[in-house]
Amino acid sequence: MIDWDDVRYFLAAARGGSVRAAAERLGVYHSTVLRRIAQLEERLGAQMFEKLPSGYRLTAAGEEVLELANQMEASSHQLETRVFGRDQGARGLLRVTVPPFLATHLLMPDLADFARMHPDIEMEILTTGEVANLTNREADVAIRIVADRKTLPLNLHGLKGPEVFSGVYMSRDRLAALRAGTPDPLRWIVIDDHGIPDWAREGEVHAIGAPFRTPDAETQIIAAQQGIGMTKLPCFVGDIDPLLVRVPGANLPMHGTLWVLTQGETRKTKRVRLFTEFVSRRLAAYAPLIAGLSVTRD
Repeated sequence: MIDWDDVRYFLAAARGGSVRAAAERLGVYHSTVLRRIAQLEERLGAQMFEKLPSGYRLTAAGEEVLELANQMEASSHQLETRVFGRDQGARGLLRVTVPPFLATHLLMPDLADFARMHPDIEMEILTTGEVANLTNREADVAIRIVADRKTLPLNLHGLKGPEVFSGVYMSRDRLAALRAGTPDPLRWIVIDDHGIPDWAREGEVHAIGAPFRTPDAETQIIAAQQGIGMTKLPCFVGDIDPLLVRVPGANLPMHGTLWVLTQGETRKTKRVRLFTEFVSRRLAAYAPLIAGLSVTRD
């Protein structure tokens, strides 16, 4: 009888194109992937992959197995979500994926409130900007900033939240110093490496120095607080920071709209319903802050 775990390793290698990619995806050693694929090949009496300099290529037998393995995986997920969907207790594991900024600078007090209100619900918060696969139960709820609703998979159920705006921010002390005539050049602070952005030149104060790149969002904020330069942040981050101020004259572009997303049978469970209704109410209350309307421009 075929071991489903062997099939999972085969699928990871087929999708990743190499044993290394499969090992990284599954969080196991390279040798484990090789052993599992060898077990599957022995059970089926056929070679699944042809090893090439560029990676692993499916054999004809492997192509046939891939089609059936995808069907097995889909059936497994369907069975799991249907059983999960019948669980009506306000207990058990609830996995929520949310962008890091939203978790650390806006929603963590609310997540703490929900945890106190429902002590039997085990919560796992996944702070990532990537879209989790709700169909594969990588998460039960995804809170995402979506530029175009049409880009979301049709099988997702969504509760629409507030529109999200961003602004350009710099150190409050640094702005005062510039207005007093201090000539130090002002850098633009970014995470990526795509050249000088438009927002660095559109306000009353322009960034003219060399760029200052940071590895993550938290370092980006600290760099701005220290007066290194200006940076683009969500309004709900920059407006509540006492050390930062909006760059006068800079635009407030809209990023997109917040959506609370669930999928299929999982959205019918009591713990998922309780959470989505709770967090949607909290997000609605934050709408002025998220839209950049909570403060006046300096």
